[in-house]
Amino acid sequence: NPRYVAKAKKILKNTPVKVACVIGFPLGENLPEIKQLEAMLAKNDGADELDVVASISSIIMGDYEYLFNEIMQIVEDTNLPVKVILETGMLNNEQIVESCRVVKKAGVAFVKTSTGYYKDGASMEAVKLMRETVGEDVGVKASGGIRDTETALNMIACGANRIGTSSGVQIIEGFGNGK
Repeated sequence: NPRYVAKAKKILKNTPVKVACVIGFPLGENLPEIKQLEAMLAKNDGADELDVVASISSIIMGDYEYLFNEIMQIVEDTNLPVKVILETGMLNNEQIVESCRVVKKAGVAFVKTSTGYYKDGASMEAVKLMRETVGEDVGVKASGGIRDTETALNMIACGANRIGTSSGVQIIEGFGNGK
């Protein structure tokens, strides 16, 4: 959370670990100006990357101009790698594809499946769609509900090049069990 960026940066000083901060969590429905301010404050406190929750209502209503402007402004203002969280469990395939096209055009570094807040996290179908849409120039982060090695490997096979999980230790330990 933005509140802890400066503290995390201080603790991680002299390590290779990057500090990522979530903007607009959990619903993404903050005003664009609030998200921009939150992003700039996180950058000023030392964030290396930003995870920005997209306005799901804008996507559902088909207001992709709103989505583009909101994300593009944060990308331009911060000049940091931005991962846009689309909450794909709430979207149909057409909305996932169009959202990916729009945020890629806005200059994001990654598209991301979920905050983990909504009941449906990452799905293999959504990860495949995202990868097919953004190509190799933009990363795909599968996040939400990934709790074991097999699921993580399936997401990677579908095109994810980052995994978001609170079960990292269990997933890595699974590799030692012949996975």
